[in-house]
Amino acid sequence: MTDTLAPGTAADVATTASRAFRDALEVIESVEPRIAAATRAELTDQRASLKLIASENYASPAVLLTMGSWFSDKYAEGTVGHRFYAGCQNVDTVEALAAEHARELFGAEYAYAQPHSGIDANLVAFWSILAHRVEAPELAEHGVKNVNDLSEDHWEVLRKKFGEQRMLGMSLDAGGHLTHGFRPNISGKMFHQRSYGTDPETQLLDYDEVARVAREFKPLVLIAGYSAYPRRVNFAKMAEIAAEVGATFMVDMAHFAGLVAGKVFTGDEDPVPHADLVTTTTHKSLRGPRGGLVLSKEAYAADVDRGCPMVLGGPLAHVMAAKAVALAEARTAEFRAYAQRVADNAQTLAEGLQRRGVKLVTGGTDNHLVLLDVSGFGLTGRQGESALLDAGIVTNRNAVPNDPNGAWYTSGVRIGTPALTTRGFGAAEFDTVAELIVNVLKQTTPTTTASGAPGKAKYTLAPGVAEATKAAAAELLDANPLYPGLEL
Repeated sequence: MTDTLAPGTAADVATTASRAFRDALEVIESVEPRIAAATRAELTDQRASLKLIASENYASPAVLLTMGSWFSDKYAEGTVGHRFYAGCQNVDTVEALAAEHARELFGAEYAYAQPHSGIDANLVAFWSILAHRVEAPELAEHGVKNVNDLSEDHWEVLRKKFGEQRMLGMSLDAGGHLTHGFRPNISGKMFHQRSYGTDPETQLLDYDEVARVAREFKPLVLIAGYSAYPRRVNFAKMAEIAAEVGATFMVDMAHFAGLVAGKVFTGDEDPVPHADLVTTTTHKSLRGPRGGLVLSKEAYAADVDRGCPMVLGGPLAHVMAAKAVALAEARTAEFRAYAQRVADNAQTLAEGLQRRGVKLVTGGTDNHLVLLDVSGFGLTGRQGESALLDAGIVTNRNAVPNDPNGAWYTSGVRIGTPALTTRGFGAAEFDTVAELIVNVLKQTTPTTTASGAPGKAKYTLAPGVAEATKAAAAELLDANPLYPGLEL
C-alpha cells in the first residue's frame, strides 16, 4: 500500500495537484517549451525507474508547489526582524515558521533555516565554531566587539589563529562525507585535518580508537555523521570524547535526519541532545525540498545567525517556505510510521542480498542504507552502477573501507530505501529488488583492456538481462505508482 504521506495519495489532493502542475507547465511552455518538455520527461523517467539512491526521495506536491512562488523574488539578507532590505515581513513569517517546526520536531534549542544546501549548512557550522571558539576570545582579549575594530596587526593574529585549527572527522572510505575534512573539499583546506576510520575486521566504528586519535590530535572540532556508513552511531559516546579533549562536537545528520525526526533513532542515537551543533539537509530521508538546516545549542545561536552574510548569500525564501511545509509533514504520526518502514525495509533488503551471496560492508544495516561490496562479482563500483542503470535500477557507486579502486572507480555500490518506501514498497517488494540487483550483477562481465587485464569502467551485460529486469521492475512500480492520480 502506498505510504499515507506519499505524494498525491488522496484523490482530491491528486486532482487539485494535477490541475496546478498542468497550469504551471502551460505557463512555462508559453515561454520555453523545451523546459516544460524536460520537466514532464523527468516525471516519466522517475516513475519508470527503481530509485535506490540513498540521498534521494520524493517531496509531496505541497512541498513542490510551495517553491514555485513570488517569495523567489525577495532579497532578505539578515535574520528575522533584522533585515538589510525593507519589505521582508512575510519572509520573516516564513523563516520563523521553518525554524519553529525544526526546533519542535528535533527538540533543538535553536534552528537556522537559511542554508541553501548541506554543504552550506556545514560551512555555517564551521565558521560559527571558529567565531565562538577563536574570534570571540580574541576580541575579548583586545576589548573590542567587532573584527572591524581590531588593528591590522591584531587582525593578522586572528587570521592566523583561524587557519591553525584542527578537525577530526570520519574518513571518506569508512563512510564519512567529503565535507568532514576531505582534502579536495574546502573543509580540508580550512582545517588541519585527521580522520578516524572503522575496525579493519568488523568495519564498525571503534570508539576507543576514535578517543585515542582525538587525545593525540586534540581537534577544535570533532565531527560525526556519515553518507555511506550503514550503522547507527552512539552520539553520547562521541560527545564524551569531544568533551574530554575540549572539542566542539558537531554532527552532520543529512542522511538520517528522517530517522531522527521519525523517532527511529532515540536516546544515545539521537544526535541533537548530545551535539553542540547539528547540520542536515531537508531532502533525503526527511522528504522535503533541497536545502539545509543548522540546529544548535543556545550558546552558538548568535554565531549561527551570522551565516548570512558570513558565508551565505541572500536566503531563498521560497525554499524556506517549502522547508516549513515539509517539517510540518514530518511532525505527524504518519511520518513516524514512514520512517520506521524505511529502516525495516533496509533490513529486508540487506537480508535479501546476503541470502543471495552478496557481501555487505559491516555485514548488514540498521539505518536506511546498504553498501554492497561488488568485488566478489569481479566488478568495480562503477561497472556495477552502470550495469544496474542499464537495467533501470538507479544507484551510485561508493568506496568501501580501504578501497583498492579509490574514490572514482570504487568497489562498492550504495543503495537506500527512503524513495521506494515513499512509493509504498514493503518487505515483499524489497526482497524482489534484491533478487533483481543480484541477477544483474551476476550477469555483468568486465571488459578487458588492450593488455588483457580487467578494465575498471567498461563491461558487458548478458543479452536480455536489462529488458527482463525492467519488465520485472515495471510490475513493482505499476503496483506502487509515484504521485498516484497526478496527470499532466
